[in-house]
This record gives sequence, structure tokens and C-alpha cells, in this order.
Amino acid sequence: MSYNKKEKAFLARSLSVKSIDLPIEMATAAAEKRKPVFIKVEELKPGTNGHNLTVKILDSKPVPVPKPRRAPMSLSQRPQRPSRINECLVGDETGCIVFTARNEQADMMKPGATVILRNAKIDMFKGSMRLAVDKWGRVEVAEPANFAVKENNNLSLVEYELVTVQA
Repeated sequence: MSYNKKEKAFLARSLSVKSIDLPIEMATAAAEKRKPVFIKVEELKPGTNGHNLTVKILDSKPVPVPKPRRAPMSLSQRPQRPSRINECLVGDETGCIVFTARNEQADMMKPGATVILRNAKIDMFKGSMRLAVDKWGRVEVAEPANFAVKENNNLSLVEYELVTVQA
């Protein structure tokens, strides 16, 4: 099947590729999403991101957030809602870790519920690992899982220290 110049340009724009010199089948394959790879809690490492996990919530506690100081408000500024932060202990059959839930995520974090974390990242806070999902990730409530959480392998209790190696 051959395309004229206008059709090739349209297809290139809609598929987010620079040109349509390659066959359409190859261009659409490049634009397709790849399947998520789910990992276990014990496989998490400091400073990594893009993790997909299915975890059960063991505990959820709200963190008091200090109120911001009032600055003079201009017309272009609008009042912001105070942010809500929950620290949740989540885990699977290999271990558990502290998850920091923000705003709408905090509403989903009910003890005993099962959630799917997509595109989660590991944040380091005072030398310990915490799991978080930013604006590019997703938190979805899933149907209840039938695994028992291994609570004696808490990865957030392990303290890490940044060591620079000179080559």
C-alpha cells in the first residue's frame, strides 16, 4: 500500500514518528505500549523508579502538614487546598515498605485493601527507602489479594548511606 506525501505527513504526526519511510506496521508497533512488569517488594532498590507492584495495605496514618505562611495574595493567585499526606505500611508476600500517599491517593489507603501501584518510585528520606507514586504514576484499588504480608522484612527500616566511589 502506498501513501502520498500528505498522508505520510499525517500518519507521522499521529504516530509521533519523524517520517513514514518505514512500513506502517513497524511504526504502529513502535507506538504501542509495552506490558507492565510487576515486581515484588524485596526487589526494590534505592533511587530506582518505574516499578509496578500489587500490595496490601497494613496500616495508614495521616501525617500532620504544617500550614504555609500567608503571603500577600495577588489577583493571579488562588487559594490552594492544604495537601494531605498519609504514611502507609504496604507489602506483599516478600516484604513491606512505607508508602507515602498524597491527596487523592490518601483516600484509597484503607487498611486491609489491596492496591496496584504503577510507575512507583523509591524516595530516600533520612536514609531510609519510601515508596511513592507521583503525577506520572497511578494508584488503583484492586480486588482483595489472597497473600499474607511478610511483616518481618521491612525495607524502610534498613538505613542506607550514600557513598561516592572515585574511579
